[in-house]
Amino acid sequence: MINNNLIIKSMKTKNIVCLIALFAFVQVSLLAQIKMPQASPNSQVSQQVGLTMIHLEYSRPSMKNRKIFGELVPFGSVWRTGANNPTTLSVDTDIKVNGQSLKAGKYAIYTIPEKRSWTIIFSKNTELWGAMGYDASNDALRLNVPVNKLKKAVESMEINFSNLTDSGAQLNISWDKTTVGFGIEMEVDRVVMRQIKELLIDQESNDAGLQFQAANYYYNQGKDLNAAIEWVSKSVEADPKYYTVHLKAKIQAALGNKSEAIATAQESMQMAKEEGNMDYVALNQRLIDSIK
Repeated sequence: MINNNLIIKSMKTKNIVCLIALFAFVQVSLLAQIKMPQASPNSQVSQQVGLTMIHLEYSRPSMKNRKIFGELVPFGSVWRTGANNPTTLSVDTDIKVNGQSLKAGKYAIYTIPEKRSWTIIFSKNTELWGAMGYDASNDALRLNVPVNKLKKAVESMEINFSNLTDSGAQLNISWDKTTVGFGIEMEVDRVVMRQIKELLIDQESNDAGLQFQAANYYYNQGKDLNAAIEWVSKSVEADPKYYTVHLKAKIQAALGNKSEAIATAQESMQMAKEEGNMDYVALNQRLIDSIK
């Protein structure tokens, strides 16, 4: 007699073997992916501006002999500003974009290109694929910027920073012969002045490093030079370095104390020579020449 239990067990064993073989085939297939160049490769740009770190992530489509704006990218429609996922911008402090406030955080940058101007959109929803599902209710900020024409076409879309200062920069989006941009500004002076007050003035600190930093900031920003010379003099007295002595000479010169400035610059020059820093030797010589 045929043992039905043996037949059932045999069938189960065969099924298990088949499943294992199928699983192994799928695993091998997944591992055997062919690596191909991306049509629109990912790009990341990080830029420190003032006290703020700005991070951009976007995909860079190329022209490939196509007409871009008005055809590939229609006028009047929301665009992901690149390819694949929308372009994102992250900032770790509050900023202003063309004078409008934007809180610290991560945003998707959508745009609505037109012939003469673009609408720039900062959306709080960064999880969409392209512009599918875009909802204006998630907008954190919108602004309108003019279109500028380039003489030479940009083959692959590019986003970059220009005109960097201590408290701002210009962000530019360029593709084909079109470029648009907007200004980014952040609060710097108020933050630095608060730190100087809290760490140096209120605590009556004798830290030579803090005194040098505060004096240098006051000098570079055209603030109270009498306070600056007091701080840098204390810094030099506590821990003389060729660069702190050089700053003292510059502040003395700015205060109109020419003879003192020349003597201090000569002292800094000698210290720099002994340290082998010829850059500061040259800086001091230029300072002396400018005073005489």
